[in-house]
Amino acid sequence: MNITSKDLLLYSLSDAPSLRLPLFTFFLVIYLITLFGNVLMLSVIALNPRLHSPMYQLLCSFSLMDFSFSSTTVPSMLATMLYQETTISFPSCIAQVFFFHAFGNSENLLLSVMAYDRYVAICHPLRYSAMMDGNKCVTLCGVCCTCASLHALLHAMVTSSLDFHHQVHIPHFFCDIPPLLEISSSDTTFNQLLIYTEGSLVALVPSSLTIFSYVRITIAILRIHSSMGRQKAFSTCASHLMVFFLFTASAISMYFKPSSVSSPHKGKFVTLMYSALTPMCNPYIYCLRNSDVKTALKKWLPSKKMKESKF
Repeated sequence: MNITSKDLLLYSLSDAPSLRLPLFTFFLVIYLITLFGNVLMLSVIALNPRLHSPMYQLLCSFSLMDFSFSSTTVPSMLATMLYQETTISFPSCIAQVFFFHAFGNSENLLLSVMAYDRYVAICHPLRYSAMMDGNKCVTLCGVCCTCASLHALLHAMVTSSLDFHHQVHIPHFFCDIPPLLEISSSDTTFNQLLIYTEGSLVALVPSSLTIFSYVRITIAILRIHSSMGRQKAFSTCASHLMVFFLFTASAISMYFKPSSVSSPHKGKFVTLMYSALTPMCNPYIYCLRNSDVKTALKKWLPSKKMKESKF
């Protein structure tokens, strides 16, 4: 394997040769399930006019981010599993850092926008059409993507300025900031400070807004006298809350864990949760818990079968 001075080595999830093919097959299936689930969500929402409301426009944007987020890291991970180690050029590594954080933080910001959408729908139903419409959804999604891209660009630029003269082996299966800081020969104090300051703001402020929205939503729901009304209101929020806690818990434990309790194996497991398993679960959580999506899916699939049977 030829390695130039600008190449870095990525390692597999496991060092055992006997586990290469099983791990590759397992995570390939996970990736295919992720792609299928998110493409299915995008297709169902796009083809059903009843689902062209702000709530489902945001869900459509979230599925697109999930699709992109998973595709940034999982193919690289699959390559390392198949070949035990793979090379990646330094510019490609920094590009992977940028897109990983751009798509990941876009999802985090979108989750807070989706929480705000539910807050307006439940707490201010009569003003919903005025406070949330298609144009505002597009604007909010654009703001989320712009803020996430600027955050990712900042960290990618700061990381690219580090020196890696004495180490080309990244103790990870894709390029991310913590493993790059670990192998850098430069002083990474500023990078660590940036993660805990600017990174904390970008990660924790949207999460705090989401939690605040759901506190207000819970108070509003408890005031509903009808048990059926309360159940319907809770059901519209349950899937979003499940995705939020799954996504946020894994992200915080990956970037803001104390160094005294961190370990390479634990870090890799958390990264797998964050980058592979969570994007796989998200579309199915929404499909299985959302009655509108399930109804649209049931109507859409039989019609496709009938059309195919005519030929």
